[in-house]
Amino acid sequence: MDKGTDLLRVEGLRVSIALQRSMLEVVSDVSFRVPAGKTVAIVGESGSGKSITAQAILGILPSVASVTGGRILFRDPKKPEKQTDIAALDPTSPDMQQLRGGRISMIFQEPMTSLSPLHKIGNQVEEALLLHRKVERGQARPMTEEMLKKVGFPDPARAYDMYPMELSGGLRQRAMIAMALICRPALLIADEPTTALDVTVQAQVLGLLTNLQKQLHMSLLLITHDLGVVASMADEVIVMHQGEVVEAGPIEAIFRRPGHAYTKALMRAVPTLSMGPNEKLVALREHEHVIPDSMRKKPVATLNADKPLLCVRHLSKGFTIRQQGWLLGEQRKVMAVDDVSFDVSAGECLAIVGESGSGKTTVSKLIMRALSADAGQIRFDNGELACDVTKLEGKALKEFRKRIQIVFQDPFASLSPRSTVLNILSEPLEIHGIGTQASIKKNAAELMGLVGLQPSYLNRYPHSFSGGQRQRIGIARALALSPDLLICDEPVSALDVSVQAQILNLLKKLQAELGLTLIFISHNLAVVKYLANRIAVMRRGRIVEIAPTAALFGNPVHPYTQALLNAVPHADLDHKLDFAHQIDETQDETACWDPVFKSDNRAELSLQQVGEGHFVLSRAHFKERLSA
Repeated sequence: MDKGTDLLRVEGLRVSIALQRSMLEVVSDVSFRVPAGKTVAIVGESGSGKSITAQAILGILPSVASVTGGRILFRDPKKPEKQTDIAALDPTSPDMQQLRGGRISMIFQEPMTSLSPLHKIGNQVEEALLLHRKVERGQARPMTEEMLKKVGFPDPARAYDMYPMELSGGLRQRAMIAMALICRPALLIADEPTTALDVTVQAQVLGLLTNLQKQLHMSLLLITHDLGVVASMADEVIVMHQGEVVEAGPIEAIFRRPGHAYTKALMRAVPTLSMGPNEKLVALREHEHVIPDSMRKKPVATLNADKPLLCVRHLSKGFTIRQQGWLLGEQRKVMAVDDVSFDVSAGECLAIVGESGSGKTTVSKLIMRALSADAGQIRFDNGELACDVTKLEGKALKEFRKRIQIVFQDPFASLSPRSTVLNILSEPLEIHGIGTQASIKKNAAELMGLVGLQPSYLNRYPHSFSGGQRQRIGIARALALSPDLLICDEPVSALDVSVQAQILNLLKKLQAELGLTLIFISHNLAVVKYLANRIAVMRRGRIVEIAPTAALFGNPVHPYTQALLNAVPHADLDHKLDFAHQIDETQDETACWDPVFKSDNRAELSLQQVGEGHFVLSRAHFKERLSA
């Protein structure tokens, strides 16, 4: 099919959801096109109608939803003379089943919930092939292995017989892509395909999709709220808000000359690496935060900067795993945290960044004493309580835990669906026997005001709140005991860009006005730059670089830090991702490193100072090379 021809045209689409006594229209008069061989991105917040539009195209709407108007016109390149109105087809008809998976495929946000844990990767990829193509059993496996090779599996024959649990997040997503592309579809719909992935794996998957799109002469409909991904991938952009298209056009026009106020607001809410130190994110909907006098602490400037609030030295934690099955096979120890040392001063925000499996969350669990360390010290001193956290037991440990609290990644999983907000905010005080019922209720109301929510919401349950509101309730719960240190473990990675801006601004304000000290764990370097005073970069259990924020972004020294920065997608057309220079996760990334950064004997590597407060994991003679 000619590249100037539209593969898909959506005209006046309307989708409604059946409520008890009425119909709620969630997609209103949506029109757009997907040209042959091009990438079209649909952007917008959760609830804007992006995903339900994609479901309508595939004929997989939930049972309560239905297309109530408009047309979805698909022109198959194999039959260019025929145009099919998907909206008019019965979703269970043979014609629709032939289109779905055969000519139009989809990959989803979370690969673990889309892959069956009970079936081998090869069988799941092969199933799509056998359903849509006339292939003999003997030919199916070689064709499946060929597709697994195309999507980057280093050993396709071995990968065929593996289960999803044996694969990393990036390889699971590659398996999903193989399943979607095995029948060589004309259109691939990718619904938030990289949201759950690390920044480096995200860049690899996006590069893979770009290459496969060219090889298979395929069109791509990309659904995302990440404007950095859009800038690097899309030819055309559709901006959706509350079920309507508010702006659409070529990528150049949308990014350089946005016309609609909502599009401009979305772009202002995105943290970027080019932001200045005093520049503030502008959330789409700002909230008033009321900080009661009882929660205000002494200003950060009066705290003792020479004496760290937290001092971590030579911290190590290993886990024993079995190879070759659950019951039999050799055991080996994997070091999740390996000789980690850092300080956290009162009032500062230290960010810990790195890929999944780098040890970030394990460090936070060791500090919280949710896990016990194998070796090392964690010294805590707030002027009133001084202790080695690793040695605390019983009542002393319970008393310490009031001083450090945590905000979790998933606001949906971290709040009990059976408890009201009042119960959730009261529980920490009740556990520690603090206050009367009246004072606890008053404290809960003050916490709601602190995070920009109405105290009248206290009797509601978590399901009645949005993701951003739930995360604010999580922050309120963490602040209930007035802790000295707040650990935030990926607190915005599950949130829309607009809600993310609200939470980041809230954390920044609370840090300034409550004198809070933060440890902020993330893989999003743009978020980290906006919030952190210092950054520690972790890889495979070790800190490979630690520096003040400006120094780390201005002069990254370690090759792993440089690779992380190169993989960050910018919401800027002049700084698109360079897919050609992304190192594949199936390759040895250390192969191109300078020998000073690697050693067979890990003891030869130590943190060497390269600037004021700037340390890099390397051999000792690296320092001599710098001074020379």
